[in-house]
Amino acid sequence: MAEMNTSSESGRRRGGQRSKKLSTRVDMTPMVDLGFLLITFFMLTTTLSKPKALPLIMPADGDATPVPESKSLTLLVENDNTVSWYEGLFVDAENKTALNRSNFSVQSGIGNVIRDKQRRVAKAYGDPEQLIVMIKVAEGGSYRNMVDALDEMKINRVARYAVVDITDEEAKMLTE
Repeated sequence: MAEMNTSSESGRRRGGQRSKKLSTRVDMTPMVDLGFLLITFFMLTTTLSKPKALPLIMPADGDATPVPESKSLTLLVENDNTVSWYEGLFVDAENKTALNRSNFSVQSGIGNVIRDKQRRVAKAYGDPEQLIVMIKVAEGGSYRNMVDALDEMKINRVARYAVVDITDEEAKMLTE
């Protein structure tokens, strides 16, 4: 560990006796070993970065669940931050030309449509969590717009939503 160097010099010179100086030497090997052990321990036990993934719960395979028309809202995510939407069944939207267009803006975007539908569902059924939103991505829709739609579900606390494949009729209606 540490050692004292005691040399046996006489130390006598002209002019008197001089005091003997002892040199000290500290062995740093055990401290370096401990430092490396601690560094290794903390490197192996910490997480450097957590993966940033969006949790998505997918339903089990099986028959489709019937959705009441008054509780449903369908979002058709397109390109260029555009989202089309209709309420109820697709047949109703096709007959009444009730396909509306919106975007993801904060002031007048799709979030306002979702909140309005939640209020109407809460008034009719007593609970805003009864709203069911179906998200369908069109052919030219980007991944970013899909994530924006999922973010709107989280922001507006939509409890039940599903990512569904777009039908050919809906895709045709979007191109017209």
